Amino acid sequence: MDACSGELLGLTAAELAALMVDWGEKPFHGRQLYGALYHRRQLDPGSMTELSKDLRQKLASCTITLPRLQRRQRAADGTEKYLLELRDGAKIECVLIPERKRNTLCISTQAGCPLDCRFCLTAMLGYKRNLSPAEILGQILYVLGDKNLEVVSAAGGSSPALTNLVLMGMGEPLLNLENVLKSLSIMADPLGLALSPRRITLSTVGLVPQMRELARAAVVPNLAVSLSATTDEVRDRLMPINRKYPIDTILQACADFPLKGNQRVTFEYVLMAKVNDSDDDARRLVKLLAHLRSKVNLLPLNPGNANGLRPSSPRRVNRFREILTGKGLPAYVRRPRGMDIHAACGQLHLAPDQPSRTTRTSRLDTIS
Repeated sequence: MDACSGELLGLTAAELAALMVDWGEKPFHGRQLYGALYHRRQLDPGSMTELSKDLRQKLASCTITLPRLQRRQRAADGTEKYLLELRDGAKIECVLIPERKRNTLCISTQAGCPLDCRFCLTAMLGYKRNLSPAEILGQILYVLGDKNLEVVSAAGGSSPALTNLVLMGMGEPLLNLENVLKSLSIMADPLGLALSPRRITLSTVGLVPQMRELARAAVVPNLAVSLSATTDEVRDRLMPINRKYPIDTILQACADFPLKGNQRVTFEYVLMAKVNDSDDDARRLVKLLAHLRSKVNLLPLNPGNANGLRPSSPRRVNRFREILTGKGLPAYVRRPRGMDIHAACGQLHLAPDQPSRTTRTSRLDTIS
């Protein structure tokens, strides 16, 4: 084979080695290509000087596709939101949160979302499709290669560094599990993107069969579960997926999830006034999580959400947290980042000029 017309990004070391064998090359050239793509982030075959000139010419006819930037917004707190366009015109968002000692990138796993969580703006977009491994990894590579962005590295200085990765952007990661698992293997590979699994967090609404499959995967990230209610009655209204996987089945899957060292399952709890923020809710939450190694992130509902929902008052948020911590349950109030550019949790909704869906239809029947 003299050339290729396929996409190289998203391929594993084994797949690239097999491609080299198909071309009549040695398998180790595939491993060299793998290191160049992911570890050194060389996306131009011409710069891969460890490869022969002949091989570089063959690779020049292959595709290495990053998403295209449509818009980048910077919030007052330094948070950066990227609106990215994929090859077929689908659009996604990812968010970089720079801090003094760490930099967290929040990436998307689907274009839109098929779930219908009432407090999430992304749900209003509807569902378009799953992202490929190339499109998942491409978000990371694009942001790291953004030369106009000054990022404080963990080691000091101003060179780009990524310390934490969260799969909490657009979409439900566990509905795209095959592509997410393949992406995770490349992210966590010391010869790939070299991110520690302990620094990668996957957030889910609680898809129980997929949670159990994730627990058996080669790379197991930190688990975060969006709970946001203490009774099935309330959670059914807020998160219709609860009708398929109610709270007790989710908590059992969390109890069975493998944890190492001081790892805990994180429960995300969006606080909404007079919906799920009462003292009784806090006490029920303590009882629900009593048997789990867990912690709770409390997130006051962010502005811009529909359906008449309102954020809990600061006083109510503090009272809710006091009840949890008073009973020995670790709980933290998460300060929203990037709210002025709609980059905070539940706010990803594309740019103002992008049409949003006005009717919200759940796709529960298609979710297994």
